Amino acid sequence: MNVYDFDETIYNGDSTKDFLKFLIKKNKKALIYLPNIGFSFTKYILSLNSKENVKESVYQIFSLFDDINKEVIEFWDINQNKIKPFYLKQMKNDDLIISASPQFLLEELCTRLNVNIIASLVDVKTGKCLSKNCYGDNKVVRFKLLFPNDKINVFYSDSFSDQPIADISEKSFIVKKDDIYPWNEYEESKKDKIIKMFFSKDFIMFLIIGVINTFNGTFFALIFSSWVNENFAFVIGYLISLSIGYLLNSIIIFKNKLNIKKFIKYCISYIPNFIVQYIVVYILFNVLGWYKLFAYATAAIIGIPITFLLLKLFAFSKKED
Repeated sequence: MNVYDFDETIYNGDSTKDFLKFLIKKNKKALIYLPNIGFSFTKYILSLNSKENVKESVYQIFSLFDDINKEVIEFWDINQNKIKPFYLKQMKNDDLIISASPQFLLEELCTRLNVNIIASLVDVKTGKCLSKNCYGDNKVVRFKLLFPNDKINVFYSDSFSDQPIADISEKSFIVKKDDIYPWNEYEESKKDKIIKMFFSKDFIMFLIIGVINTFNGTFFALIFSSWVNENFAFVIGYLISLSIGYLLNSIIIFKNKLNIKKFIKYCISYIPNFIVQYIVVYILFNVLGWYKLFAYATAAIIGIPITFLLLKLFAFSKKED
């Protein structure tokens, strides 16, 4: 059989996100779940929550509807035209769609297309996950469980996160919009790599630690500015926050053991950030006459993306490990 990932592969978009937007438009009460969703996602970023628990916090929205299957039918009446033309041309009845999206959401469409489906099992009434998220290695587990004697002739996906199932397929292809590339020949563009890096869990955690560093640097700079020149006080506060930041980045984000070599590389990575911040402090405080608190805080915020790239590619590079 031929096997296809669903979202962004044969469906132009993310079906779960589109369905949730569809439900929220129909019932604005769904917005009351946003704080809980945000809290659950924050716990996930801090590695205190599973991906299934995050999805359950989102899927609570289903409980607001008396007949969710009726909503699913209406949703696909509107969105079925988002199935990509390339798939409709080569579709076969023994095709298998395998996706992390809720199975009840995709079953209606797969029935219309007359193809097979494996997806994440979710209770339509409560939003509780009845299985592990159908993602990565778990796709292989689910496939072998339901089709133990079948082989995958060709596999299509938009993401290298599906490498495990590509490994058990005779042929594999990466789908980007309407273009199809052989799996081993496709390389992400620099633009896509940068976008992925800045929308990653690591970067969000880096921002959180950045807030802590901003507070530390500003706090210690203010304290020392009572005894020394404001510019020199900024340097002292920066060095203290840099040391605390190394500990937090090593332990929480990049999960590296503490050592002198890493710390030196970490400090080197921050040299461009320090130069930018020092110039900002000098201009805002010395030239424009800003209050020192605002000058310190503004300088600390500027340069975060550059610093994250340097830390990830230099100070905490996994290639060296």
